Amino acid sequence: MEGLKFVLVFVLLALASSFASAFDPSPLQDFCVAVDETDGVFVNGKFCKDPKDVTAKDFFSSGLNIPGDTSGRVGSNVTAVNVEKIPGLNTLGISLARIDFAPYGLNPPHTHPRATEIIVVVEGTLYVGFVTSNLANGDNRLITKALKPGDVFVFPIGLIHFQFNMGQTKALAFAGLSSQNPGVITIANAVFGSDPPINPDVLAKAFQLDKKVVEYLQKSF
Repeated sequence: MEGLKFVLVFVLLALASSFASAFDPSPLQDFCVAVDETDGVFVNGKFCKDPKDVTAKDFFSSGLNIPGDTSGRVGSNVTAVNVEKIPGLNTLGISLARIDFAPYGLNPPHTHPRATEIIVVVEGTLYVGFVTSNLANGDNRLITKALKPGDVFVFPIGLIHFQFNMGQTKALAFAGLSSQNPGVITIANAVFGSDPPINPDVLAKAFQLDKKVVEYLQKSF
């Protein structure tokens, strides 16, 4: 009898986990327009505006027709449209980004801890790719593709990915993300530019680099 109870509990837990979502929670009402609170209470998302006070402005943003500044050192610019820009995105599990590239510009290797990304190229040619998590043999497989205007590519949630402009002219892409607030971890910045810095001995051993090289990289970031 005890064995049967264990099996039933195991089955119920398995079923429950199969219905669990790794993305933003499903909304329980038509919308939950975000409002900022300052009373020290933190929630996994945003507080909701009273529905009777909601207007079209809460679901609107403009400016994605304006190219981003790509004069920085990596030659790209991401204009995010998330819950911070459109309060009405709160609980809806989706956001958008415009990505501009200078010639040979790069959107450096990064991850979105809370979102899968789907990208469509509008202008230029992009070399894109992502790296899988550790396989059974310890390898990390690189999956890449060259994209032209009209091409679409998906980057699975949490995996390191990048986009590189292969051409001598500017490039433009738009990306949809499966979270109201996807988050971003730029790998090089996080590793070599954390505050406070990671102990150089740790990074020297992890990357098999001379400690002086690590210290140089940390100063660069």
